Amino acid sequence: MSGAPLDWPALMRLGLRDLRLQPRDFWALTPAELMIMAGLTTAPAALTRARLDQLAARYPDSKDARHDTPERHG
Repeated sequence: MSGAPLDWPALMRLGLRDLRLQPRDFWALTPAELMIMAGLTTAPAALTRARLDQLAARYPDSKDARHDTPERHG
């Protein structure tokens, strides 16, 4: 998506009227997901192992990184 402002009335018509999404489902989507559903853009390519390795090198985990999962005690 470009840096241009989103045309929310048009996106709402697309999602609610044309795609017949429920409002809660429409608002749960990202604009990119809505555009893919509407066929206005293609889905990104699948994540390959090589791309995962590139991302891991660029954004390495650290020992003090916080995780959303609770610690296991046992």
